[in-house]
Amino acid sequence: MSLPKGLAEDVSRNLVMVAQLIDDEPEKAYEYSRVALRLASRVAAVREAAGFAAYATQKYSEALAEFRAARRMSGGVELWPVMADCERGLGRPERALAMAGEPEVQKLDKAGQVEMRLVAAGARRDLGQLDAAIVTLQSPELASGAVHPWTARLRYAYADALLAAGRESEARDWFAKALESDKDGVTDASDRLAELDGIEFVDAFDDSDDEDDVEDIEDEVEDVEDADDVEDVEGGVVDVADDVDDVEDVDVDGDDR
Repeated sequence: MSLPKGLAEDVSRNLVMVAQLIDDEPEKAYEYSRVALRLASRVAAVREAAGFAAYATQKYSEALAEFRAARRMSGGVELWPVMADCERGLGRPERALAMAGEPEVQKLDKAGQVEMRLVAAGARRDLGQLDAAIVTLQSPELASGAVHPWTARLRYAYADALLAAGRESEARDWFAKALESDKDGVTDASDRLAELDGIEFVDAFDDSDDEDDVEDIEDEVEDVEDADDVEDVEGGVVDVADDVDDVEDVDVDGDDR
């Protein structure tokens, strides 16, 4: 469906904002999507963007409705996995599993099929079927040494399922493989590995230590102000000045200037 030039530009601007904000500020992205939806509700791309914005804010019923509308308009199957995940979000994992067995899955490209596998495994876990979730993720794509945009997420999901099933050693190996393939940092595999290895990260600079230092210096200043001996006062001022210099060399975040 074509739109008048001015309207098309307004819709486009709102869709650009949705794309820019959806990862970091999903609520704002959702607001822009609603504006675009009011302007052009009969455009498939607008319904799809509105669906993803609703999905990002966990409005699963609304997202599913938008995805269904977009699919009717476009006739494509690309949204099938995220529609199934909306069913999970609505507490209907059985429906998600039913969708995983529909003919539409065979029409998906490789990335879409992997996504569908991730959703199906998640649905198995929702139902408490941990072993079935693990089996669902076992696939040629998981075994392949090639790295694709979806590889890190697939390996991470497999590691997480193994860990949930109590297979810690295997889980660690797969978290390591997930980290190895996660060039864009889409998972927290490094944190999960550290947790399994018992590594705890401690901030080398603690703001509370700086606050304690300031309080100690303030106490010294009060002692100097109360001193009767002029020489003690002069010596105390020198000592306090040195301490103040030391503290001023530390910024509020605890890093040396």
